[in-house]
Amino acid sequence: MPKTFTKLLYEKESYLIRGACFDLYKELGNGHKESVYQKGLAVYFKEKGLDAEREKRITVRILNQSLGNYTPDFVINNLILIEAKAKSYITIQDKKQFWHYLKATDYKLGFLVNFGKPGGVEIIRRVYDTARK
Repeated sequence: MPKTFTKLLYEKESYLIRGACFDLYKELGNGHKESVYQKGLAVYFKEKGLDAEREKRITVRILNQSLGNYTPDFVINNLILIEAKAKSYITIQDKKQFWHYLKATDYKLGFLVNFGKPGGVEIIRRVYDTARK
């Protein structure tokens, strides 16, 4: 039986985002502050032709009521959330928080990127695409 492949959500953008992350890590390695990686990502996202909005303020709402704001590190092409970290490892709390950001907004895809992990950049790609009211 032949294998079937599912198309990735925002495949082209995902490829370019991952490439930017790998290129930045290759250039800087680990050990820098989170803000250094954020600035570096902005440079590489631009170089790859991605529209990267830094710290876009997103209002979290339910029943037409504002609950507060979330400010991701980047919103790419008004489609994808990016959170950058510079920690030795991503905690369960980091993952849960990022999941809640996706769940509470209209964005379907996000990347949690950790540049602090020894041995290489850690990229977690999460999709939240359930039917929303």
